[in-house]
Amino acid sequence: ACFRLLCSLLIPALFLSGILCVCVVVLLWGIRFWIQQRKKQLTSAGRDGKRPLLVAFFHPYCNAGGGGERVLWCAIRTLQKKYRNVTCVVYTGDRGVNGEEIVEGAFRRFSIKLTHPVKFVFLEKRYLVEASLYPHFTLLGQSLGSVFLGWEALLKCVPDIYIDSMGYAFTLPLFKYLGGCRVGCYVHYPTISTDMLSVVRNQDTRFNNAAFITNSPLFSRFKLVYYYFFAFMYGLVGSCSDVVMVNSSWTLNHILSLWRAGACTSVVYPPCDVQTFLDIPLEAEKSACEYSIVSIGQFRPEKDHPLQIRAFAKLLKEKRLGQQPLLKLILIGGCRNQQDEERVDNLKCLCEELGVSNNVTFRINIPFEELKRHLAEATIGLHTMWNEHFGIGVVECMAAGTVILAHNSGGPKLDIVVPFEGHITGFLAENEDSYAERMAHILSLSPEKRLEIRENARRSVRRFSDQHFEETFLLSVEPLFK
Repeated sequence: ACFRLLCSLLIPALFLSGILCVCVVVLLWGIRFWIQQRKKQLTSAGRDGKRPLLVAFFHPYCNAGGGGERVLWCAIRTLQKKYRNVTCVVYTGDRGVNGEEIVEGAFRRFSIKLTHPVKFVFLEKRYLVEASLYPHFTLLGQSLGSVFLGWEALLKCVPDIYIDSMGYAFTLPLFKYLGGCRVGCYVHYPTISTDMLSVVRNQDTRFNNAAFITNSPLFSRFKLVYYYFFAFMYGLVGSCSDVVMVNSSWTLNHILSLWRAGACTSVVYPPCDVQTFLDIPLEAEKSACEYSIVSIGQFRPEKDHPLQIRAFAKLLKEKRLGQQPLLKLILIGGCRNQQDEERVDNLKCLCEELGVSNNVTFRINIPFEELKRHLAEATIGLHTMWNEHFGIGVVECMAAGTVILAHNSGGPKLDIVVPFEGHITGFLAENEDSYAERMAHILSLSPEKRLEIRENARRSVRRFSDQHFEETFLLSVEPLFK
C-alpha cells in the first residue's frame, strides 16, 4: 500500500517536474531569440558596410578614479590600438555626467588618451549593487542586485563580447546564455575566498566578521553554511566565463579553487603608473638626523592603520634607549565618507593614547604632487593590509624609491616584494612585533645598503607597467576575438 501511494505521488511529481523543465527551457530559448532580434534592430553597419564588433565592459562605477578604473581605460585603449573594427561600450551607473566628461576625467586622472570614441550605456538601477542596501547577507544581496542591473544593461545593448571588469560574476551567465555573447572577466578580488571561509570557521573577529557572530557557535555555523552556499553559486557562475583574467597570484589561487576554470585563467597584472614615480630622482640619503616612514592607503578598516601606529610606537619606545635620529610616521590616504573621517579621529586618539602624537602626521586627500614629495623624502614605505589582493600602493612606494615593508600575505608576498634577479627588493612582516623589528632593521642598514635595495625594487616594478599590461591583456582576450 505504501509503495502504491509512493508511486501515485512520485510519478505525477516527476511528470510535472519534466513539464516545468521543458517550459523553463522554452522560455529561456524564447528570451534568447527575442534578445538576438533586438540586437539586429539596435546595431547598424559601419561605413564599410560591415557591422562593428561590440565589446562591452560592465563597470557601473567607471568614473570613480581608482585602480580598477585605470585597468578599464587601459584595456579599452589597448583594444582600440589592436582592433580596428571594434566599438567599445561601457555600462555605467554614473549619473550627472556625460560620456565626454567621463573620458576627459580618465585622461585627467590617468593620462590615458583613447584613440576612438566610446559608447556609454547609462544604467538606472545601480543602487541595487550598493552595499548599504543590504545590511545583512550583503554578498548575496549585491550579487542578486547585479543580475537585475545586468538585465537592464542587456536590454539596452546586446554586445558580441562581454567583459565584467568590476567583479560582478553573477552577470556572466546572463550575457552568455541569454545574450549569446562570448564572455570574459577581469577579477580584482574574489567576491568570496577560501580565506573568508577559514575566518568564519575559526571564529576569528575581523572587520567583516563581527564579534557577536564569533562569540556564538550557532551564528558562526549558520554563517559558514551561508558562505559555503554562496561559494558554490559563485563557482558555478564564474565557470561560465570563456576567458578569466586575475590581477595576482593570490587571486589566481582562490579563483582556481572556486571556479575550476584553469584552462582559460591567466594572471594579468594591473597597469600601475610606475613611470610617474620612477621620474623621482633616486639619490643617496643626505641627512641622517630625521627619517620618515610613509603609508599610502584609503582610511578603510581592512588597511589596518592601527597596526601601523602600534608598531611605530613600539619602534619609538625601543629607539629611545639611545640617541637616535628623529622618526616620523606620515599616514597619507583618502577619506570617502563620514565613516572614514571618524576612523581618522579614532586613529588620532590612538596616537595620543600611545604617546606618539608628535611623531605622527595625517595627510588626507592631498594633491598628487605632495604625495610624490613625501615619497621622495621617505626612507620606509609602510603597508599593513592582510591579504591585499595585489597592492598598487606597494608598487608605487617601490617605484618612488622607498624601502618597502608590507604584510607577509596576498599580492605583496607572492608577486611584488619578491627577489628580483636574485636580489632583495623589500621586507615583509605580520604583526606588531615583527613590523617594529623590520623597521628597526631597515633603519640600522647603511645608506649604501638601503640604496641598493631601493634600486633593486625600482628595476623589479617595471613588470607592472602599462606596456606589460597591454601585452598580457591582448594574449588573454585573444580567444574572445576568434
